[in-house]
Amino acid sequence: MKLYKIFFFFLLISITSQAVAQNSAELKRKKEAIQREIELLQKNLNKAASAKKLTLGEIRALNAKISLMQSKITVINSEIKNLDHQIHENTNTVHSLQDQLGLLRKEYAGMIRFAQRNKNAYDKMMFVFAAKDFNQAYKRIKYLQQFGQYRKKQADYIQGTEKNLKNKIGVLDKNLKEKSNLLKEQQSEQQKLGKNKSEQSAVLKTFSKQERQFSQDIAKRKKQQQAIDREIRNAIQREIALAKQRAEEEERLAAAKAKAENKPVPVASKAKTSGGYLTATPEAAKLSAEFESNRGSLPWPVAQGSITEGFGRHKEGQANYDNTGITIQTAEGASVRAVFNGKVLRVMSSLGKYFVLIKHGEYFTVYQNLRSVSVAAGDNVATKQAIGVVAASEEIPELQFQIWRGTVAQNPEAWIAK
Repeated sequence: MKLYKIFFFFLLISITSQAVAQNSAELKRKKEAIQREIELLQKNLNKAASAKKLTLGEIRALNAKISLMQSKITVINSEIKNLDHQIHENTNTVHSLQDQLGLLRKEYAGMIRFAQRNKNAYDKMMFVFAAKDFNQAYKRIKYLQQFGQYRKKQADYIQGTEKNLKNKIGVLDKNLKEKSNLLKEQQSEQQKLGKNKSEQSAVLKTFSKQERQFSQDIAKRKKQQQAIDREIRNAIQREIALAKQRAEEEERLAAAKAKAENKPVPVASKAKTSGGYLTATPEAAKLSAEFESNRGSLPWPVAQGSITEGFGRHKEGQANYDNTGITIQTAEGASVRAVFNGKVLRVMSSLGKYFVLIKHGEYFTVYQNLRSVSVAAGDNVATKQAIGVVAASEEIPELQFQIWRGTVAQNPEAWIAK
């Protein structure tokens, strides 16, 4: 029975260790992903700094970088907490293994003493012949046979326990070294964060001195974005009008055909919503449903990037403005890709930059601030297909990405993969 307890003890240790290892690996992957974003933003900041002119892109990049650094420290803290748990578990395991080993050795010593007392064949025969009856004598013979086998198993368990104990002590030493390294990394990141906050303070001071100029820049940008958003809404409304026209024409033709064949005239469909017209065909309805089912798991429109400005209302100094999408800073010359299968509705230009509007049933995606495009209106595109190359806004490569349901802007962060 004790051997079974030891077996289940080792099994429990193995399951717990696997779960902890998976959690540790996930934290490490998350930390590495955050570090890649930090390095990308720093690269953009270094390039922008060479222009010797403070820009809104720089401010957004610096704010995003500080936020990422804080997230990285949080992940490191989680790693340390996870390691503390591992150290606690492994310390308990080492103590348990030491107790098990002591118990096994004590039992084995008792078996050795018994074997010494009955080491010759005469003693074994006397042990058998001293039985009260044949049934007891048979049981004693079987006991002597099983005793030898059990003693060998006990010796094997002692060796296995000693090996496990040695391994666990090695793992515990490794845990302690990892924790020491993480504490050093945590201290280093805290120092870097402090320097970046000082830089942020200096930048905001500069911003406050030049707030009038920045307010003018924001107003100009707001005006440009509003003009683009109007074009997008107009393009979507035209698409809805065309879809409605096609649906009404199909109903008219169906009624004319029924009348010519002396059949009952189909009842005209009730007034549809814009989404109803956009998903009037089975193909459009299927595409729309597939797009919606991928909410939260759509690929990013760039392979690598960091969100520096979210969806909704923002305030810079005294100026307020709305972002109908998200702003993603990415690498210079990054390829922009479609986030889902669809059809290019329009390719438009504004102030020397391009933006692409793609239809996915009743949903639309918009990719703004492209320096070049590789698709044209009417093209069918596949998920992750390249559609253009991102342009730089004041030395920083940024993509403005939007998702619309009909003429209503959606928050892209709720749609793309985390």
